Amino acid sequence: MTARILVVDDIPANVRLLEVRLLAEYFEVLTASNGLDAIETCENGKVDVVLLDVMMPDMDGFEVCKRLKSDPATSHIPVVMITALDQVSDRVRGLEAGADDFLTKPVNDLQLMTRVKSLVRLKSLTDELRLRASTTRNIGIEALLSRSFTSEDATPRVLLIDERKSSFERVQKMLRGSAELDIATDPHAGFFQAAEAPYECVLISTGFADFDPLRLCSQLRSLDRTRFLPIILLAEEGEEGRIIRGLELGINDYLMRPIDQQELMARLRTQVRRKRYNDQLRASVTQTIEMAVTDGLTGLHNRRYLDSHLQTLFDRAVARRRPLSVMITDLDRFKSVNDAHGHDGGDDVLREFARRLRKNVRGIDLACRFGGEEFVVVMPDTDAAVAEKVAERIRAEIAQLPFAIGQEGKTIEVTVSVGVSSVLNGADTVAALMKRADVALYEAKSGGRNRVVAKAA
Repeated sequence: MTARILVVDDIPANVRLLEVRLLAEYFEVLTASNGLDAIETCENGKVDVVLLDVMMPDMDGFEVCKRLKSDPATSHIPVVMITALDQVSDRVRGLEAGADDFLTKPVNDLQLMTRVKSLVRLKSLTDELRLRASTTRNIGIEALLSRSFTSEDATPRVLLIDERKSSFERVQKMLRGSAELDIATDPHAGFFQAAEAPYECVLISTGFADFDPLRLCSQLRSLDRTRFLPIILLAEEGEEGRIIRGLELGINDYLMRPIDQQELMARLRTQVRRKRYNDQLRASVTQTIEMAVTDGLTGLHNRRYLDSHLQTLFDRAVARRRPLSVMITDLDRFKSVNDAHGHDGGDDVLREFARRLRKNVRGIDLACRFGGEEFVVVMPDTDAAVAEKVAERIRAEIAQLPFAIGQEGKTIEVTVSVGVSSVLNGADTVAALMKRADVALYEAKSGGRNRVVAKAA
């Protein structure tokens, strides 16, 4: 695992010590001796994790962290604050400034490296999501990335898996009013509960009498539905080895008992904030992909999707020697609708036509807006005779009931012409299939409109 780590400390000996440790693990190391240089490095270069000293002149680590986390360009970079301060209040202050972890000097080598590797994995995921989001949506991406999820947002739903009553009641009391907490006392039941409900974080106790909690962590990481669900391990003093192994398995954070309420809440907020940030990026990518292949007016697939998907359906039908039919529909004299009722009236007709079209085709059929007032329906496993009947049913459905337009409830008569073609045995192509349907549509329109023509079907 390679990554670029920024070490920020005003004492050269401390910088050199961390640099040697990181280089031994094949990380690329950048250094800064003050807060302003650290911020500039993060803004100008690709930094994967920041190891940040707290006690620095001019601008301390808390302020540096706060500035990094408030800037959309750097807010996604994990920050580990490293300091000689060992008070819980200092850790909480660092976490509230946005730090992803807070380590106390002298730092255990294994603990430091497993923490860095864990955050590098998390940063890689965030980078991938940011890249996809920025690639698919150039407009508005900065507004998306700058969204801040604070404790004022919706109360997080959290699952605690702990079999000891005294332990889970203590955590329950700590989080009362700050989180919607569910408790599972059986680890096997807790696994299924975590997979089935929309939790934003799972707290797992290490204090099971006859169950390995890391087995549960591993299972959660291997399941698609919980792969990105934050996990915080609640460990006992002396369990450093288990914690390190847990970090290697992919847990996000840990707390040592006795648990401090403020630190628990701060670390929980950190995990929930990052999860919501990444969830927003995933949702943006999904939404943008949908927008790219969906007609915004009618909600049907657009021509881009048809062009990419029709060939697949065609190849599958030919390979399996199954029938495949296509119909192209065209609203008759649609220009006169726009001329008489404006484009708003025309849009009402297109939306209603799409609704009726969708109602009269199967779920496996591909209905698309081809452009303007033309629509295409691809019907797998449908021979010529059945396709012609479906086309006639759609034509009758359109002609039978008037279309409502405008707010006044005015209605107009609408008809449609349809051309149908089917895959031929022998040498056939998508282009030839579509051409035959288009020729059939032309014959339907030139022959008087409001009719179905099946061409060489």
